[in-house]
Amino acid sequence: MHIFRKKSVEQTIAETGEEGRSLKRNLTWWDLSIMGVAVAVGAGIFSVGAQAAAFHAGPAVIISFLIAGVVCGAAVMCYAEFASMIPVAGSAYTFTYTTIGEIVAWVIGWDLILEMLMAGSVISKYWGVYLNDFMHLMGWNADTNIAIGSFHLDVAPLIIVAFFTTLLVFGTKIGARVDGAMTVLKIAIVFFVVIVGFFYVKASNFTPFIPPAEPASAVPGSTVTGSWEQPLWQFMTGMTPSVYGIPGILSGAALVFFAFIGFDVVATASEETKDPHRNVPLGIGVGMALIIVMYMLVAIVTTGMVSYKDLAAQPNPSLSTAFELVGAGWAAKIISFGIVLGLATVVMVLLLGLTRVVFAMSRDGLLPRSLSRTGKHGTPAVLQIVVGVVMALVAACFDIGVLSDMVNIGTLSAFTLVAVSVPIMRAKRPELPRAFRMPGNPWVPVLIALANLWLMLNLSVLTWLRFLVWLVVGFAVYFGYGYRHSRLGSGQLGEGGDGVALAAD
Repeated sequence: MHIFRKKSVEQTIAETGEEGRSLKRNLTWWDLSIMGVAVAVGAGIFSVGAQAAAFHAGPAVIISFLIAGVVCGAAVMCYAEFASMIPVAGSAYTFTYTTIGEIVAWVIGWDLILEMLMAGSVISKYWGVYLNDFMHLMGWNADTNIAIGSFHLDVAPLIIVAFFTTLLVFGTKIGARVDGAMTVLKIAIVFFVVIVGFFYVKASNFTPFIPPAEPASAVPGSTVTGSWEQPLWQFMTGMTPSVYGIPGILSGAALVFFAFIGFDVVATASEETKDPHRNVPLGIGVGMALIIVMYMLVAIVTTGMVSYKDLAAQPNPSLSTAFELVGAGWAAKIISFGIVLGLATVVMVLLLGLTRVVFAMSRDGLLPRSLSRTGKHGTPAVLQIVVGVVMALVAACFDIGVLSDMVNIGTLSAFTLVAVSVPIMRAKRPELPRAFRMPGNPWVPVLIALANLWLMLNLSVLTWLRFLVWLVVGFAVYFGYGYRHSRLGSGQLGEGGDGVALAAD
């Protein structure tokens, strides 16, 4: 079937040299590591663990983080093998295009656009919220909200998106340096807060480590209020919505998985990395290790400082809440500043990742080719500006909630397909040089794919319905435009993935 046509690795790499559509290689492994930490360690490190402990797993949220970290880390190794072999913009979209086919690549690319655009918009929106909170905590009489009649405009998202868009237009390396400096400071704040928090830890708060399962309705503030909010597997098996116990650990792992996303974004920068065969796997691995350590420490401190029941009694539990409950309110200012820094760095990496995915799809003809033009700085300047404007307007003008579950299901679906693609590519092109090889092929990649699918089944029914609606819209765009304008389908890329020329559709 033509919709499953595949690009060869040679075709994919050859595209990177197309005049006017090539990116400049100037990133190191350290830049990639910091980029991964920057996008994965945002406000979530100060809030998602506390929420998962309060409404899902109790102290066993530490296990939830471990499960999510192991699954994500294993998926990252699959990314590392592909990125070392095909160092091209587009991440999971590019990888699946060379192994499974165009229609699946389109689905992944379309989904990455949704998750990065919405995540970037939501995070830049909340950057403004936390910036105002920080200014108020410091006693500064300032506000970024402007009232124009009945219309309220928050200029903070416009400022932060415009700032990083400008940096990225002038070069990825410049943006990476600024982002790196802010990320290093953010990491220092995280470790400072963790060290201080350990002085308030009580062993009694870890008992019971795995609270007995109970109906979600019995826990005040629980986000699982009915069938639509319960995990899909519970809904399919007719199970009463519940929290805590083993089901709570699993649903908690699906929730905190949001904390580990970002490496699909890092892989989109492969085409801009020096010596990518070495630096991409190294950068991804070091960044992943840093993130797992930080999140595990924060989870231990949060659940050790106060009882999970006390956290559940709070309207919006977070690490800051835990400090307030033990009488250390002064830490709120430091945590607030850390959140402002954390969110800012996430915005930059999402801007970069979203632009590179659209760039790759445009260069292939699945989206208008005019979007993939690069300028004198070796960046797709026009596309970067367009993406920045759209993200800033969505964040500034619309009342949007945190769509972390949508981001999760998109990331997990990409991870699943990349894991499946590893044994396919090993069988199809065993001779290709691989600077990093995923161990245990094919069984380990298959187990990784199944683990990702299992985490997806622990996301809510409503999330799955929204995901399906987005896919339907994506198929309409693909068959209405992408299928007919694909460069591979029209024979513009020369030899096909199986070594035979593809005729025009």
